[in-house]
Amino acid sequence: MIPESRCPITDGELQVRVGGAGPLLLLIPGGTGSGEAYRALRKQLETDHTVVTYDRRGHFASTDSTTGPVPVSVQADDALAVLDHVGAPAIPVFGTSAGALIGLDLVARHPDRVSVLVAHEPPAVQLMPDAAGWLAAAAEQVQLARSGDLMGAVTRFADAIAGAALPDLPNLRLPNESDWARLFDRELTEFFDYLPDLRALRRASTEILPVAGEGSRGRYHYQPARILALELGLPFTEVPGSHLAPQRMPAKFAAALRDLLAG
Repeated sequence: MIPESRCPITDGELQVRVGGAGPLLLLIPGGTGSGEAYRALRKQLETDHTVVTYDRRGHFASTDSTTGPVPVSVQADDALAVLDHVGAPAIPVFGTSAGALIGLDLVARHPDRVSVLVAHEPPAVQLMPDAAGWLAAAAEQVQLARSGDLMGAVTRFADAIAGAALPDLPNLRLPNESDWARLFDRELTEFFDYLPDLRALRRASTEILPVAGEGSRGRYHYQPARILALELGLPFTEVPGSHLAPQRMPAKFAAALRDLLAG
């Protein structure tokens, strides 16, 4: 396969990267949408998998000519387009954070295209009994970003995530400002409002593996994975690290992911 290519989608193009040797594995990015966030993890997995990553629409090297909110269903359609682009049959998919939500929507509507979904800490707060509080917190972050205090929004966002708090440094510069701005202005509300289609997921032929990091216990991004497992009658698995383990602990996380995919 071509290492880097452009995947056409409705109203844009996605930058797709493929590397390694072995069975196909798709990694759906979370956060600010960069497939390169998986660079270290990808290198670990490419020894025995052909790993496919991409930048989400409108982020980094991908484009998007639309305006307004970007629903999770549109993001899942993009993931499906990537599968078509690389000629993938039903293959394993891994997603973390928002990427896990996208994976869940992909499975709910196209279960025949995903053999196994490893959903790492999906922020499906609508499944939680205290959802209203988390939705209000997200709305405050969105308002901060739209009013010009992007750093304030990012700081609040990061403080709620295990292991992601920003250092308290004067004149700290925020990297990738346009991608953070897009996340708050067009995506965050859509992600937090998203309720997985539990009925469709129960019917799906896909093996769904809800997982969360042992270092994330007690955080809002840990609990939905446990609730999802209970709702679907599936096992819940703890993996090493916390929310950013795929980026910060690539060797340990790759080993855990291999174990999960091996069943």
